[in-house]
Amino acid sequence: MDADKVAAPAREERVRWGVRKRATATAVLVVAAALVVGGLVLLVLLQTSLRAATETSARRQAADVIAQISGQDVSEAAQYIVSTAHTGRYVQILGPGGDVVAASVPAATTVPLTSLQPGPGQTLSEDVSGLRGVGDSDSYLIVATGVSVGGRLYTVVVAATLQVQADTLATVAWFFLGATPLLLAVVGVAVWVLVGRSLRQVERIRGQVAGISARSLDGRVDVPPTADEIQSLAETMNMMLGRLEASDREQRRFVSDASHELRSPLATLSAGVEIAAADPSGATWQEMKTILAGETARMRYLVEDLLTLAKTNDGGLRLESAEVDLDDVLNEEVRRLRSTSVRSLEVSLEPARVIGDPRRLGQVLRNVLDNADRHAVSRISIRVRNTGNGALITIDNDGPPVPGPDRERIFDRFVRLDESRSREGGGSGLGLAIAAAIMAAHHGWIRTGDAPDGGCRFELGFTRIVPGHPGANAGTAGRAGTAPSAKGSDGTGQGPARV
Repeated sequence: MDADKVAAPAREERVRWGVRKRATATAVLVVAAALVVGGLVLLVLLQTSLRAATETSARRQAADVIAQISGQDVSEAAQYIVSTAHTGRYVQILGPGGDVVAASVPAATTVPLTSLQPGPGQTLSEDVSGLRGVGDSDSYLIVATGVSVGGRLYTVVVAATLQVQADTLATVAWFFLGATPLLLAVVGVAVWVLVGRSLRQVERIRGQVAGISARSLDGRVDVPPTADEIQSLAETMNMMLGRLEASDREQRRFVSDASHELRSPLATLSAGVEIAAADPSGATWQEMKTILAGETARMRYLVEDLLTLAKTNDGGLRLESAEVDLDDVLNEEVRRLRSTSVRSLEVSLEPARVIGDPRRLGQVLRNVLDNADRHAVSRISIRVRNTGNGALITIDNDGPPVPGPDRERIFDRFVRLDESRSREGGGSGLGLAIAAAIMAAHHGWIRTGDAPDGGCRFELGFTRIVPGHPGANAGTAGRAGTAPSAKGSDGTGQGPARV
């Protein structure tokens, strides 16, 4: 146990190489491997080429000697090989018994250079590490060709040295050994400098980002016109900073709006408690307790709405996943609305079953219905039907429709299109924001537009319908979180809300 505890910090303290070191080391290793492989291949090819050239030259000289023997006689051929002799090559003419008839140098006139015995027109070759007859210890390539003259078989032997080729290979190999370290050093320095220059742009971006604080989120990094990953990094950093700035602005606005909403009921409660406490008779308390209770309930509802929005924003909203009869949930909310509203309600409900949280879906319908009741003049129309994209709820009222520019903004928090109306009559401005957030969590959508009669329409779409239920196979469900069309069901609505 103790050994493991000691080893763990040791592993954590081990520092890995940075990008610059890793890139340089990788480049040097790759170039070194390429040089080794390329050098070996070059030496093999060079050796093969030099030996082939030597053998070709020896065969050509043997053919010339055979031409002299065939065209004239052996004595003429003997004079020819003596006159054409040069350093590093020996030529012999062997008789039928294997004895030396003629040689290019006197030292080769006693002992045959090879024991090869080719037939007429046949050529044989071999490599030897020395010529015992002439006392030469270098490596030689021996080519022996047979020729028949007057019924007698002669053998022309050409011994060509391979030492020149060996010396050439050794020189090339030493050149590689000497040049490789220098080349690797040049590659390492070049990669180190180039990677450093590239990382200098990254360091500049890092420094600019480090200088951006919570008080200066409007700052941005410079985007180099390099059309590479560095430019993409700078653009991504700027997009991230833009999102952070927007999020910070939204958070500040949210806190400001929430504080403003809470200030009114708190001020009323504080003033009411002070006034009631100053009246020892208790009459003031009896007069104000209804007002104070209403303000307390209003503040409680506001806090609950804020908590719901906070949960939807950070993913902490827990939803049940069950089969929900959407028409039954809506029917309960309609019954509640009938008991409190003075408007006439027209209701048309088709059986529709979806997957979701019945309590949260009831909250969505309650918020939208309360909003419709608040703006309707005399009539509210409610309809549930199954479509090719799932289930659709349509809520119309004969009040004025939401203006086009505000049809997305209305689903933001604390938005009241009529700023003149009181908070008591107009709500906190959170109901539709909560509805949009809960619909998004259910992979649905909500939007507003114009009703066919010119009033206001809200549409709620559900794509997670229960298989086998009416409407489940009516068509392909739209993508979760978006409306299936840019228009309402009547063709006059606007695009989907930002949920």
